[in-house]
Amino acid sequence: MIKNRMVRVATAHRSALLVFGCLMLAGCQNQSQTQGELLASNDYRLRHPIVITEEPETLDLPIGRSTRSLYGPIEGTIAAFAVQSRQQGSGRVEILVPSGGANEAAVHAVTPEIRQALRRGGVSGSHISTRTYSVQDPSADAPIRLSYARMQATAGNCGAWPKNIGGGFNQNVDYENFGCATQSNLAAMVDNPSDLLTPRASTPADQQRRAVVIENYREGTVTASDFNEGVGAEVSE
Repeated sequence: MIKNRMVRVATAHRSALLVFGCLMLAGCQNQSQTQGELLASNDYRLRHPIVITEEPETLDLPIGRSTRSLYGPIEGTIAAFAVQSRQQGSGRVEILVPSGGANEAAVHAVTPEIRQALRRGGVSGSHISTRTYSVQDPSADAPIRLSYARMQATAGNCGAWPKNIGGGFNQNVDYENFGCATQSNLAAMVDNPSDLLTPRASTPADQQRRAVVIENYREGTVTASDFNEGVGAEVSE
């Protein structure tokens, strides 16, 4: 009887230790999860993420009501815009022509020249489309707008101050606008926004340089380029 009672007491003691250990483990997990959530909520990269979107790139051309032909600088600007549409977009350009403005006759006169300037910039005629937009003020000289879709990176608008900037110092948390300028500048400096999504494919090797290096290797000569440190450097007195 005493032996059985001692067995039951030992079993109960082990069960209590097991329950206590589970509670301690759960407490550690909850604490770790809470700390992880706190760190995530104060990560400026999550608060101000860089988003890759497709946005229109536009160029407004002011057309006076007496204009009947384009002049050189405007044609060059249009051709450069066409080159950008092929480099940064799909190479499709849309011409938005105003309708109902005071310069409507001038707009119809220069639209064919705009299409020619776009073709000189490398845009195929089949990739140029034209549509109209209405002008509310009939006395206004509305511009012709050129547009193409391009991939852009943006971090949204900065300047959000919903709380006092000094209110979170005692809690060791960042203020709402922290990191927004850095993210916006990074998004603006990226030449190709798709690089933020996936790396580019490797470019082909230089075949001529490869042939030179292989030939030098066969002959047992140095394959590296010549480099003399300090050539042309002078110390001012």
